[in-house]
Amino acid sequence: RSSDLTPKQQIERLIRPGSSYFNLNPYEVLQLDPEATDEEIKKRFRQLSILVHPDKNQDDPDRAQKAFEAVDKAYKMLLDPEQKKRALDVIQAGQEYIDHIVKEKRKALKKEGKPTVVEEDDPEVFKQAVYKQTMKLFAELEIKRKERETKEMHERKVGMDVLTVGEHFKHTQKERKRRKTGRS
Repeated sequence: RSSDLTPKQQIERLIRPGSSYFNLNPYEVLQLDPEATDEEIKKRFRQLSILVHPDKNQDDPDRAQKAFEAVDKAYKMLLDPEQKKRALDVIQAGQEYIDHIVKEKRKALKKEGKPTVVEEDDPEVFKQAVYKQTMKLFAELEIKRKERETKEMHERKVGMDVLTVGEHFKHTQKERKRRKTGRS
């Protein structure tokens, strides 16, 4: 984590290609460990929001605004206890998955009679593996959310189409009745 980045570097980090997926993890956006206290979250939000604020980056206000919005969204996610818990659950699932993979690798090495040392024994390699897995999980959840949203929107549209057809049918029936009875 590079919490000592310049404003330009922070803006670039927050709006780089793929940032819509990188920025799904509010802890990554704010460059905090998941164990961060509410006070640490608040302090980091203030620091980053000042760094990337459009008023402080007048040479590139549009990009600064996008970066500021990412920081603000991450902070608001962590203020909401339900969203914060969901984010922590995703991070924990990523860690558990990598723990499982490491155990399986050791098991296979032991079965082959080889030393049970794996690359994830290096804390940095383990941390990077957890980071990648966590990003994948956040991305998968976002893709599922978007698919659900699209499906619901389609169902509402189909429902509206059925309703419109139904209303058209009723209107047509009334017109026929009116013509039969000779009313205008």
